[in-house]
Amino acid sequence: MYFPYLSAILFLPALGALVIALWPGPSAKAVKLTAVVFALAAFALSILVFLLYDKSSFAAGKVQFAERMLWIPGINAYYYLGIDGLSLPMLLLTTFIGVIAVFVSWHISLRPKEYFAWLLLLETGILGVFVSLDLLLFFLFWEVELIPMFMLISIWGSGRKEYSAIKFVLYTLIGSAFMLTGILLLYFNVSNAPFMAGKSPFDLMALSQANLAARGVPFLPVIFIFILMAFLVKLPVFPFHTWLPDAHTDAPTAVSVVLAGVLLKMGGYGMIRIGVGVFPEAAKMFAPLFVFLAVVNTLYGAAITMRQTDLKRMIAYSSVSHMGYVLLGIFALSQLSLTGATLQMVSHGIVTGLLFSMVGLVYEKTHTRDLNKLGGLARQMPVIVVVFSIAGLASLGLPSTSGFIAEFTVFVGSFTSKAFEGVRLMTILAVAGIGLTAGYCLWMLQRVFYGPVKDEYARVPDASPVEMVPIFALVAAIMLVGIYPAILTDVIKVGILPIMKVVGL
Repeated sequence: MYFPYLSAILFLPALGALVIALWPGPSAKAVKLTAVVFALAAFALSILVFLLYDKSSFAAGKVQFAERMLWIPGINAYYYLGIDGLSLPMLLLTTFIGVIAVFVSWHISLRPKEYFAWLLLLETGILGVFVSLDLLLFFLFWEVELIPMFMLISIWGSGRKEYSAIKFVLYTLIGSAFMLTGILLLYFNVSNAPFMAGKSPFDLMALSQANLAARGVPFLPVIFIFILMAFLVKLPVFPFHTWLPDAHTDAPTAVSVVLAGVLLKMGGYGMIRIGVGVFPEAAKMFAPLFVFLAVVNTLYGAAITMRQTDLKRMIAYSSVSHMGYVLLGIFALSQLSLTGATLQMVSHGIVTGLLFSMVGLVYEKTHTRDLNKLGGLARQMPVIVVVFSIAGLASLGLPSTSGFIAEFTVFVGSFTSKAFEGVRLMTILAVAGIGLTAGYCLWMLQRVFYGPVKDEYARVPDASPVEMVPIFALVAAIMLVGIYPAILTDVIKVGILPIMKVVGL
């Protein structure tokens, strides 16, 4: 008997949200335990799918755990779920970060019922993007995550929370408007095409294999840019990045963990799955531009990070810098660079998730994120300083951490790429970002934890047992991927190989 693993993983968090929302008068503890149960159930199923996934070379180009049924007959759109080596790591990352976010939210006392319902619904929205193989279904889930993210920032955030929430929604909606226009243009151009006979015009696998450029489909570069606009905003890429620091700074800690951990990865995943997979010729045409923007992202993001005095804002701008590595790996268009970009998305998800968790802990103990006011906390917070240091070292790419192997793979793959003349120079410039990253990470640790003990922080507590659960889990994931990267790269290459066939480099 076939079990719908992907639908179960996708809708378990939403079911948990529904149970919490309809539960009359539960205690805060009951709400939190319910959220843990549903998040853990989705994570456990994703681990099972990961273990059952066929990683052999015969699986390259094949969709596994597929679920397909007609959704909108009038336009031949399907409820089509499936995974390959590209989406499986994102599925595992999302459910893992979902569990972490629930534990990081354990201190929430303001309207916990609504908070955890929105948090679980947000997880379903993000999961839907990674498992959808129908373009219209992909767009639907892309939009679904907006509502819970807006509610979580605007109600449970701090500072200019309404401003930041609205700014996030406006930027994302504008990008989504471009994507919807691109999807409609694509639909009108291929829905009646002979080469799509018997296939859905929204089927991402069929579109990827159709070789649209060779078929003479008009306006492909325009469609490519329109669809890519949504991904450029979400990743985010300069100059569409300004929503990110505000959203991170004013969001609650767990929402920052989800935002940095998996929501940004929707942009990188979309670029590989749709941008490169469906429009390989357009991707090659615009590769020099996007690699240049990757270098700008990396160096500009790192330079701006060094100017910040708010801990959360520092980590937010560091995300802009590290997403430059993802963009570089994607548009270097080699098998190794695309593998590195995917690995970098996973690595950044767990490393930055840990960084934001640690910033949240420091803020809860000291009630400030201002680097000018912090200092001398190492003696009072031995667990926090050790874990924060591991996160910082992983961010700068220390060997034996996931950050090192991901960045190394991106740089080697990009430097050896044959996508266009000048890619080597661009890669060398991007490597300079590592030096800047080392500078601001070590400077941050020194300012927060070392120096003379300040009187106002003489009695601050260390991490509690509940707070240690998510941070130790993230440390374990960072070290596992850093020491044994094949656990992911063997899967990722199965998803990248068919994309390289359509790219033809």
